[in-house]
Amino acid sequence: MWSVLEKRNVIKILRKTPREVIVRYEAWKRVVELQGPTGLRHVKGFHDEGLKGKWDGFRSSRLGAQWRVIYVVEERVLEVFVVEITPHDYRRK
Repeated sequence: MWSVLEKRNVIKILRKTPREVIVRYEAWKRVVELQGPTGLRHVKGFHDEGLKGKWDGFRSSRLGAQWRVIYVVEERVLEVFVVEITPHDYRRK
């Protein structure tokens, strides 16, 4: 069994997040708790992937068309540490 730990700012973000994203996040957490991060690969809608650049070492899963959960895996203690839940910005800069 895995533990999902959340940074304090994640709780604040969830208060302002649309309900359907919260429901998807709860489903995401349940998959991680039961099967670990590898279980996310079996759920196509989460599109779990490793990140690059300044987020190297972190992973991201989709919670909808725009929203992502960013997390890091601490395997030695079977913990998943949720760093951020954020809407993805598709605008070109």
